[in-house]
Amino acid sequence: MMRLIFLFAVITFAAAAPQQPDKVIAILKQDFDQQPDGSYVYSYETENGIKAEETGTLKKATGPDTSDVIIAQGGFSYTAPDGTVINLNYIADDENGFKPQGDHLPTPPPIPPAIQKALDYLATLPPPPPGRA
Repeated sequence: MMRLIFLFAVITFAAAAPQQPDKVIAILKQDFDQQPDGSYVYSYETENGIKAEETGTLKKATGPDTSDVIIAQGGFSYTAPDGTVINLNYIADDENGFKPQGDHLPTPPPIPPAIQKALDYLATLPPPPPGRA
């Protein structure tokens, strides 16, 4: 039993040992500008090829039940471990949420013709009466 406890203690100490830090990557360029209204622009570039930029603009509330929001639009790029350059652009707002675009993102398969035909038919039907769904 004592040997088992000693073995677990050695494994625990070995797992808790400080890991070798990765190489420190220098930031080559970094800009940030924030306006008093909350809008902003930032960008940065690192020596390992990572680039990012984003613009945030304030959208005023459209009614008493809503609040001001920031609309963010930007993008980033980096090189994946397999050597592929990944480029992603996005917009994030209060109406559609986060909407990324990039060649590396998966796309859904096309809707099968029979299902599309059914969806087209359902779209032509009148809405159900109130209280019935």
